[in-house]
Amino acid sequence: MKNVLIVFAVLMMTTACSIKQRVDPVQVSRSDEVCIQKNPDVRHGFLDEVEKVLTEKQIKYRVLDQLDASHQCEWTATYTANWAWDLALYMVYAEIKIFHQGRLDGEAIYDARMGGANMNKFIDAEPKIRELIEELIRQKQASLIWSPMQQVAI
Repeated sequence: MKNVLIVFAVLMMTTACSIKQRVDPVQVSRSDEVCIQKNPDVRHGFLDEVEKVLTEKQIKYRVLDQLDASHQCEWTATYTANWAWDLALYMVYAEIKIFHQGRLDGEAIYDARMGGANMNKFIDAEPKIRELIEELIRQKQASLIWSPMQQVAI
């Protein structure tokens, strides 16, 4: 019985110190434009990193203060992030949602709120934001794949 209690206590401690990440990707092509709703409550560097990744992926985007029907955006994105202090300032939570024609199509969530004593919570935010965006936005690659059927006789 004592061994069972020890195993249970260790299991509870390790699950209580977990960092979770989940990504449900979307397919966006280079011809699409993503309208990003600016979140003034999030540190400015978050949006800067999102813009860098979209630029590198050659995805057109617009940053808007408010999303509404007048902007005629087929693809929209929202984001939020929080930082916390525990020996150092670190990103404790990030959420990026992508909507297609107003419906949730994909999202990426990084959650270290239950990180507790897990030292892996002390990450550099920019690479994590980059990783989330790269996993979230998958580009349609069909036109980039070479096929013998596409050869043209000259």
